[in-house]
Amino acid sequence: MAAPRKDDVKSAVLNAAQVLLETGTWGDISLADIAKQSGVSKGTLYYHYKTKGEILFDLANRYLSEQWDDFIRWTENEEKDTSLQRLVKYVMERDIASAGLRMHLLCEAQAGDEVLREKLVRRYGEFQRLISEKIAERTNVPADFLTWLVLLVSDGIIVQEAIQNGAFDTQGFIAQGAEYLARLSGAEKTDG
Repeated sequence: MAAPRKDDVKSAVLNAAQVLLETGTWGDISLADIAKQSGVSKGTLYYHYKTKGEILFDLANRYLSEQWDDFIRWTENEEKDTSLQRLVKYVMERDIASAGLRMHLLCEAQAGDEVLREKLVRRYGEFQRLISEKIAERTNVPADFLTWLVLLVSDGIIVQEAIQNGAFDTQGFIAQGAEYLARLSGAEKTDG
């Protein structure tokens, strides 16, 4: 029997980590748990990943890469309404969809995993530039400011959901924000 390919092992490890995160916290999951869940030996796991932080980042990176590709396809689809308010709503809804994984990633980075923090900052920068570019194509509103505002609000919503704040209406907030941006875009066209 041939040894599994490197990509297959990494995929199995990431899938296992994702399954374990659905029922536990990152702090409670050990590398041994991930190895057992993925069906690989601890030695094979350590060959591919030296730390849990590396696994968490690769798991988040896999999701973020899918999110990036989906965003590009969506913004370039001429059949879609990709107006400013729809673009912002799309970004926020997609960011929030990964709330659990993002919260784990943010917590680990904040708790002192410097390598993970640096990778996360780099990914934020890449997303900020891409979203800003797409906003600039649609409006004269300061794109960098609006992009950072959207990313920071998304993170704030993730925190509110994590603490299960029943007083905060996520969907209502996003809808109200989209309405505000529609009015802002309309006023901009009237002024311009």
